[in-house]
Amino acid sequence: MFAANFATLMLAKSHLIAVWLFQQDDTSSVGWDPISLWKQMGWLARVIVIILFIMSAWSIGVMIDRWIAFNAARKQSRQFAPAVAGALREGKLDEAIRVAERNKKSHLAKVVTAGLQEFKAHGDSNEIPGEQIEASKRALERAEAIVHAELKRGLGGLATIGSTAPFVGLFGTVVGILNAFRGIAEQKATGLGAVAGGISEALVTTAIGLFVAIPAVMMFNYFTNRVEAFDVEMDNSSSELIDYFLKRRSRAGETIRRA
Repeated sequence: MFAANFATLMLAKSHLIAVWLFQQDDTSSVGWDPISLWKQMGWLARVIVIILFIMSAWSIGVMIDRWIAFNAARKQSRQFAPAVAGALREGKLDEAIRVAERNKKSHLAKVVTAGLQEFKAHGDSNEIPGEQIEASKRALERAEAIVHAELKRGLGGLATIGSTAPFVGLFGTVVGILNAFRGIAEQKATGLGAVAGGISEALVTTAIGLFVAIPAVMMFNYFTNRVEAFDVEMDNSSSELIDYFLKRRSRAGETIRRA
């Protein structure tokens, strides 16, 4: 994805080297600090830089939000799992539901709560036992889909920024090179002063585009892997909960037969 941008960056540097090799005597001073670079940019390059900074700010916001959410989910899930397992071993469904509701940031708690509430609601009704298990399965599946969507919130935008930011920077690079050649044509000279503005635009927009894209791609892959790990944990929890429901129904049936 970044091959075109790196190639363009090398091309821009090669052009700068060629200008330095063949430049005539030029006494004009060129500033390369951020303020001077900004002043030397044209309005189109400035718009591109502003767009890239907005994309960077948005991606950083998503990274911080997902980092906090995932860490909270992991922390509460570690507390929730042994607590709800102990309540279920003692057959206390109400206590298990209360434990799940106290850990609302846990992805496991959100799924388990849906299954427990559905099982309890059907257990209190007069419906057939088989429907009770199937209804709990459907509730678990719905909860997993909802939690999965919540975990992936913002990651699509992060992927979009990671894939498009280099091309936004590439557009600025093309504009900068065109401005450099226009400076040569207007001043009838090949000195550094004739192409400084265009070269600075090309280099700065390319660098900012890569600066925005690389962290976005890296963090998108990292968060995607964490979401996949959460999905596996939710699937395992759902399977274990269904097994618990089946064993509970089996024990209840044996008790009725003995009575």
